[in-house]
Amino acid sequence: MLRRPLSGPGQEALADLLATLAAHFRAAGAEPLDVPHLFAGDTLLDLYGEDLRARAFLFPDAERGNELCLRPDFTVPVALAHGAAGWDRQETYCYSGPVFRRQPQGQGRPTEYLQAGIESFGDDDTAAADARIYALLRRGLETAGVSVTETQMGDLSIPFALLDALDMPDRRRAALRRHFWRPNRFQALLDRACSPPEPSPTRAALLAGEAEFGDALGLRTVADIQARIEQLAEETAAPPMPTADARLIDAVLQIDCAPTDAPRRLRDLSSEAGLAAVTDRFEARLDALAAEGVAPGEIRFSTSFGRNLEYYDGFVFEIRAAGTGEHPPLAGGGRYDALTAKLGAASQIPAIGGIIRPEPVLEVTR
Repeated sequence: MLRRPLSGPGQEALADLLATLAAHFRAAGAEPLDVPHLFAGDTLLDLYGEDLRARAFLFPDAERGNELCLRPDFTVPVALAHGAAGWDRQETYCYSGPVFRRQPQGQGRPTEYLQAGIESFGDDDTAAADARIYALLRRGLETAGVSVTETQMGDLSIPFALLDALDMPDRRRAALRRHFWRPNRFQALLDRACSPPEPSPTRAALLAGEAEFGDALGLRTVADIQARIEQLAEETAAPPMPTADARLIDAVLQIDCAPTDAPRRLRDLSSEAGLAAVTDRFEARLDALAAEGVAPGEIRFSTSFGRNLEYYDGFVFEIRAAGTGEHPPLAGGGRYDALTAKLGAASQIPAIGGIIRPEPVLEVTR
């Protein structure tokens, strides 16, 4: 459904909250930025990942012969704007406005809703920047009247470092990274890597070069089919993943604890998993959060937590009002250094951001 129109006191309360959040971000040194509602759809297809891509609104762009996308979030448009002005600058931006996502039928979620947020680029002290952005959003919620919150926190650099450290074919590593956000699919890939199934008769015929096909099958050309055959052959020839490696991956992803307990549990696995460097960065972030006045007791850490935006590659978090269960998160964000290189930076630069959702905030503070 579309976002419900507001009038009278509801509209005034929303306008007041947006003004309060804008003043809060500007007081922290953020530069206000306005970005377009539409941007090139090919950017979306490359960066957002399968889940959000399926929920995007795409429109044909007859003038340029491609597709346009209604922004599903602000991070990519803000990063593009920063890059257009020069990647090699340290800058923090704030913004607010609507975003657009298709929603599952029957769940009553709006396809258009508001976000107010902040994005920071170029701060080499990543631990301090992580803590600063998180604390800004948390204080923004307090300013809006949310007195008690609980946070789910993750760090994607931990599972990604583990996958990088283990000896496996590059294609297998890329598939596991790509499906980290889909636990069932991720586990199925692990099981398949450890115990590869025998190829079906059809697949065996393809691999043996005995299958016949014409110039195209549906939308697939012969070149597409041949590339897929080569991929299947490579997967079939790859050695099985050692069971010990799969168990180690599972042990790391099972860590779910207070953040202050996580370094010890990670160091217990460091000699096997090559996690020393990411654990050091994790501890530096904890120190920076403490310096920002963040109490660790309000945070739950899980290595399997990753939000649903595939451009994140480090610290991630969601903040909810305490005791609201499945209520939409009031705020969330994370680090996305690698995204900057994909958008055109000569090399990846430090980047982190997050948003507050004004409408759910009003619901829990009325």
